[in-house]
Amino acid sequence: MSEPAVKVKADDVAGLFRKEIQDIVAKMRLKGIVPLLVGFLANGDIAAKKYAEWTGKACEADGIKFEVREVDKMDLESALTAANRDPLVHGIMIYYPCFGAAPSFYGGNMDDYLRDSVPIEKDVEGLCHTYRHHLYHNIRYIDNEDVQFSGGISRPRENGLSGTKKSLLPCTPLAIIKLMEYLKVYDETLPLGNRMAGKNVVVINRSEIVGRPLAAMLANDGADVYSVDLNGVFLMRRGKMLEADDAQEGLIRK
Repeated sequence: MSEPAVKVKADDVAGLFRKEIQDIVAKMRLKGIVPLLVGFLANGDIAAKKYAEWTGKACEADGIKFEVREVDKMDLESALTAANRDPLVHGIMIYYPCFGAAPSFYGGNMDDYLRDSVPIEKDVEGLCHTYRHHLYHNIRYIDNEDVQFSGGISRPRENGLSGTKKSLLPCTPLAIIKLMEYLKVYDETLPLGNRMAGKNVVVINRSEIVGRPLAAMLANDGADVYSVDLNGVFLMRRGKMLEADDAQEGLIRK
């Protein structure tokens, strides 16, 4: 007989991390620094406004000042630029989608352009180019020095697994990973970066915010990840995205 399901309380998982944040904020306040996080709302979406309310409550509980700046989406770029330049703003987040798939004058689509316009020093969502590059290349620290190899190819030292300042990851995929660690799905007896070795995982949806980064993070920890969306099934292994064969795809779709 299978074991009954167990309800996991998010507070039990998040408590340790929130305590760490609160301790850091307390030390900043002793130096006269009150961290300010600015959230931009530019889409008129009711759900986004509710999300902003939850963000504000969480920040208040952790001692962080949170400020919502609601602007017309056509004014968002200039408002973002002002926040980038403001030394009193320590963190920036944008509630997407703002323009959706609408193309940008600068190339690509406008939402992607905005993500890359948030500087790494103020990006709290892990969505700017540097953080995305680190996620998919399995570079886990932003202070990891590159070592030059022959042929002009540089790679992070020690496979990107060492450093002192962690690279940010998108919050929802990271939360799922932390839940899996809490539930001992990750094998802590294995080396860091290989604790999902030998496991098969199916991730439904390949969005750029949740599905794809989650699949990549699991693959970078050693799992074979089957990434599924309407366009097909792909097998993701560390640094690789392969088309799943017919037998595998048929089994998953069943």
